[in-house]
Amino acid sequence: MMDIGVGLPTTVPGADGRQLVEFARRAEQCGFSTLATIDRMVYDSYDNLVALAAAAAVTQRIRLATTILLAAYRPSVAELAKQLASVDRLSGGRLVVGLAAGGREDDFVANGVPYRDRGRRLDAMIDGLREVWSGGGEPAGIGPRPVNGDIPLWVGGHSPAAMRRAARHGIGWISPGGSTAKYPELVGRLSELWRAQGREGKPRMAALGYVSLGPGGAERARAYLLDYYAYMGPKAEFLAAGVIADEAGLRRTIEGYAAGGCDELLLFPCTDEPEQLDLIAKVALA
Repeated sequence: MMDIGVGLPTTVPGADGRQLVEFARRAEQCGFSTLATIDRMVYDSYDNLVALAAAAAVTQRIRLATTILLAAYRPSVAELAKQLASVDRLSGGRLVVGLAAGGREDDFVANGVPYRDRGRRLDAMIDGLREVWSGGGEPAGIGPRPVNGDIPLWVGGHSPAAMRRAARHGIGWISPGGSTAKYPELVGRLSELWRAQGREGKPRMAALGYVSLGPGGAERARAYLLDYYAYMGPKAEFLAAGVIADEAGLRRTIEGYAAGGCDELLLFPCTDEPEQLDLIAKVALA
């Protein structure tokens, strides 16, 4: 069966911190497989690693995941490795680190990090993170160590480079969303790259989707997504139009991804109200 995870709404403007903590607690109570975050610097949003640390304190079972973390805009590999290992230790080894190169230049400018070489920088960072977690790196001895000695990496992005990165470094690949009809083709493409890298087993395939159920859900989601994706121009309208705003649409999306070879669907709410989880769970976890 396909797992169903849920997003922690850290990028909903004005999200109340106490409600986010309750959101994390309720996500576990509802039975979702994963509590996930998305990453952005130049926006009215919470730092996703800080948010996951707070979530770790009020949960015991649910997997915690960055889906995705824009690691390449962060200046220090050593600091990021320490932060991630700290969240992993605080959660008892429940962290999965989803990574991607990113596509918003302003996030990089804000950190004084070059934007054009972000893919190469990310590849180098992946090696650097694992070196620090193993006890190596320069200087050696940066702790804490991850609970299991390493932290699973999950790679996102639609570009050919991103999919090659997933096959080479990750436990699998995260689709940023889109048509369920095209998803099987992407699963096949990643599987071929996976085998070409000599990897055993099968990659763990995931997909993201925005959901906003209940009265006024579509309007609320539209306002949020048009603002969040304003940098994408007309494509923001397409993303806003694709939000899952009713129970029938949620069932179709779940069925489509499950049939297409998805192992885990991550549903990101467009509100910080914890009650949204009950509406999603009624359909997705029935």
